[in-house]
Amino acid sequence: MTEAPIQLPPGQVWGRRWVIYAALGVPKVDLEKWRLRVDGLVERPLEFSYQDLTNSQVTRYKRSFFCVTKWSIENPDWEGVSLPSLVGPAGVSQDAKWVMFHCLDGYTAPIPVEDALDEDSIVALRINGKPLSTEQGFPARPFMPKLYGWKSAKWLSRIEFIRDYRDGYWEMYGYHERGNVWEEERFKGHSGKHSRRTSIGTAG
Repeated sequence: MTEAPIQLPPGQVWGRRWVIYAALGVPKVDLEKWRLRVDGLVERPLEFSYQDLTNSQVTRYKRSFFCVTKWSIENPDWEGVSLPSLVGPAGVSQDAKWVMFHCLDGYTAPIPVEDALDEDSIVALRINGKPLSTEQGFPARPFMPKLYGWKSAKWLSRIEFIRDYRDGYWEMYGYHERGNVWEEERFKGHSGKHSRRTSIGTAG
């Protein structure tokens, strides 16, 4: 298990526990029917069951989680499937510039392709040795350590590769297109160090 140096990005504070958000409510998950699709600008659309994911090669590491509302969880243990490895066999088109995560509750979150294909990006299945709880996004959620937590979309059901940027759920309310924590990309047109806006529920 790899462990990243513990650092706190600008504007963040360490929290003692997770703050659970569900902007659209907590969906009911039928694991027998649940599938994770990879489609859009790809040569070969893919589909995975939960068992497919748990049978895949596992990535394990410690990485901190940063919520845009400024609380942070210091280096929990993550386990999941490498996102680049998972989508690689689909043959992602060079025209794809963005990824849209779609979730069972209707939530969506866009991120740049380069962040999705970063070596640290995973589809997370477990936190601190246990499967994700229902409230934390069971059965799966993407996790990109460099991006704020609202991009780590809970109850993930589809990974769509697209050419042009589209707003997701929180981006419609002015949240940043990318959401890099080290650049304080909290809101569109602003970095966190310059913005005084107050954020509300995110994907904690």
